[in-house]
Amino acid sequence: MSDLVSLDVIKAAADRIRGVAKLTPLLKVQLLNSETTIELKCENFQAIGAFKFRGAYNMVSQLSPNEQKRGVITYSSGNHAQAVALAGKLVDAPVVVVMPTTAPGIKVEGVKELGARVIFEGTTSADRKNRAEAEAQTEGLTIIPPFDHPAIIAGQGTAGLEIMDQCAEVTTVFVPIGGGGMASGASAAIKQIKPSVRVIGVEPDGAARMGKSVDAGSLITLPTATSIADGLLPLRAGDLTFAHAQAFVDEFVTVSDREIAQAVVWLHRRAKLVVEPSGATAFAAVLNRAAEGQFPSSERVVTILTGGNMAPETLMKCVALAG
Repeated sequence: MSDLVSLDVIKAAADRIRGVAKLTPLLKVQLLNSETTIELKCENFQAIGAFKFRGAYNMVSQLSPNEQKRGVITYSSGNHAQAVALAGKLVDAPVVVVMPTTAPGIKVEGVKELGARVIFEGTTSADRKNRAEAEAQTEGLTIIPPFDHPAIIAGQGTAGLEIMDQCAEVTTVFVPIGGGGMASGASAAIKQIKPSVRVIGVEPDGAARMGKSVDAGSLITLPTATSIADGLLPLRAGDLTFAHAQAFVDEFVTVSDREIAQAVVWLHRRAKLVVEPSGATAFAAVLNRAAEGQFPSSERVVTILTGGNMAPETLMKCVALAG
């Protein structure tokens, strides 16, 4: 347990980001043909439109003045890139971001608008990580990893603290899993406050690396990862995020691209929310369980909507795929 982020560390992160990151709301929605009210933790309203800002600012703000002056570098498909770019701007640290050649244009432009320098490299997380490590060594930059670092996990865990403050009666929390930073941090906060809360991690069925790793008892690396949820495609979870998932996540489920698209469309049409496919992945699992009648009326369910950086053409793609 010594490698796991403690509740005190997450609370310290909450103090650090207070007044910089947004305290995002819980919004209640009623599902048709269900007695259960679902509450949505709207990280699509967070700074840069995604939860990633919590962890990025928590880590960047703790660097020494000399480290901040030299600059930082990260590797990301989009939301973490924008988060580090904004965090660096706030502390006056130069930022370099390594992005995949397939990165959505809306996210690339968001990074550039925040003043970061963008380098394109490959299509996988491993491609980006290797290039970032090489650039960091050459230029003397500090790497801000997208998920596998205690400061990142603690920062993301502040969303879990907020959920427990906003809905103390919560019984189940659904959270999407890519590399596992949000799932690790949120579950660590929630479980250390109220162990009886069930935390359910949700992955695209074309990129289910964490659930398979926990089932196997050790980290596995996927040969490929494909999904409409572009932010949930690491081939391998992190060592630290894996340890947290083993300790704090009760169940792992997968959803199809069609189900993710249906969740995006549902949120847009019924809740009037713009939520990107990665951000709607956990809610897709909620819709599935509600349709199967698996939620008793006594349940208080919270779903984390992790991001809202979606181009109009992505919404149209989801509409077409949802059928």
